[in-house]
Amino acid sequence: MKIIVFVGPTLPAEDIAACGDIAWLPPVAQGDVYRAAQRRPRAIGIIDGYFSGAPSVWHKEILWAISQDIPVFGSASMGALRAAELHTFGMRGIGRIFEAFRDGELEDDDEVAVVHGPAELGHVQASEAMVNIRATLARAAKEGVLSKSSRDALEAFGKSMFFPQRCWDALLEGAATLGVAEPERAALSAWLPGGRVDQKRADALELLAAMREAPHESNGTPPKFNFEWTHFWDEFMRRFEAGHENPGASTRQPVVEELRLEGPEAYARVEAMALLRRVAVTGAAPMALPPAAKSLRATLTDIRTRLGLFTRADLDCWMARNDLDAVSMERLVADEAGLAVLRDLSSGALEPFLIDELRLTGAFERLAERAREKSDVLAARFAGSAGAPSGSQALALRLWYFERRLGRPPPDDVEDFARRLGFADAADFDAALLRERLYLDEQRGDKTP
Repeated sequence: MKIIVFVGPTLPAEDIAACGDIAWLPPVAQGDVYRAAQRRPRAIGIIDGYFSGAPSVWHKEILWAISQDIPVFGSASMGALRAAELHTFGMRGIGRIFEAFRDGELEDDDEVAVVHGPAELGHVQASEAMVNIRATLARAAKEGVLSKSSRDALEAFGKSMFFPQRCWDALLEGAATLGVAEPERAALSAWLPGGRVDQKRADALELLAAMREAPHESNGTPPKFNFEWTHFWDEFMRRFEAGHENPGASTRQPVVEELRLEGPEAYARVEAMALLRRVAVTGAAPMALPPAAKSLRATLTDIRTRLGLFTRADLDCWMARNDLDAVSMERLVADEAGLAVLRDLSSGALEPFLIDELRLTGAFERLAERAREKSDVLAARFAGSAGAPSGSQALALRLWYFERRLGRPPPDDVEDFARRLGFADAADFDAALLRERLYLDEQRGDKTP
């Protein structure tokens, strides 16, 4: 797998193209490193990232990538900031800007922040980074273009400006009010075209070189920390694996709906393997609190209903036949309740893993073809949307589905049944039943609404 680098205004496209086999992505935002790490790249590099307009890349997603044995490098801009904050955990900082933040010489985010245009215009830069101003003024003083006092005055003036307004024209205009003599102002203006220092670009190029020279294979060195799986991380994963954050999810949902409509047994088999696959990929299971007493009672009731243990005598005999005493039965119920919680916590993030399991079992092509056919039928007759069933329609659809399709009576709690199949709620389940019934009726030539 290629190296992945997040870059925007710091490096022009020709600089990136000259660096060879590197997949470059736009400036990093929250969730991007997590998704990039799932592609198992050789390494991830962060140069540019969003400070506003989109949530910034989260420290924990970088730590997760490192915990997955993927080297993460940072330099120049957002990458230098995150590397300075996370270098003790194994993120690899590159360049003078990173070193300045690491050593406490620089502290403020605005040192690297700039205003830039959209990707369509090549992220063209519309302001100057303070770190570049500092490096340029230092070089001007070293080469005798500015006195130390003039350098210090211009540097302080640049720092006082709001970062979108920082540019050399504004600095030169303000130099007269700062007491910088006219000969120095003229000398600096004439010197700038050839003397300006782009420290961010220099550091970014150094990062690309370091990433290319890094070993192709991991040395298997464990990270310098234990990655803690928290509820915040679990929510983060669900958000960035859910449909509105993941463009591919819209094509997966109809296929998964076909699986769900095949019934709880078929869905449960695939779901169990998908849960294992998610744990294997992400490195841990979602955190869950111990099941409450109400949940334990509901789980025991479900087990008894599922196995036909309607009396206490039936339950006692079943426990005896299965070598269970009261303590081991409590453990079994608690484990089953915990598994239900795990399913609920994973529901929003499980679809890609369900799809992978369907691919490996050979069922994906069949379900995908059926989903396409259904979509075409609904698009032709109902303009793509069958709407939502009314109350009486929903009741009739449920009776049809449970008695005719599954050969069983409707459950007492349809909402719970729907959620166990991965539907958002009973209304979502009813809408899927309506689409299914309309599709089947159209195939049979039944035009009754």
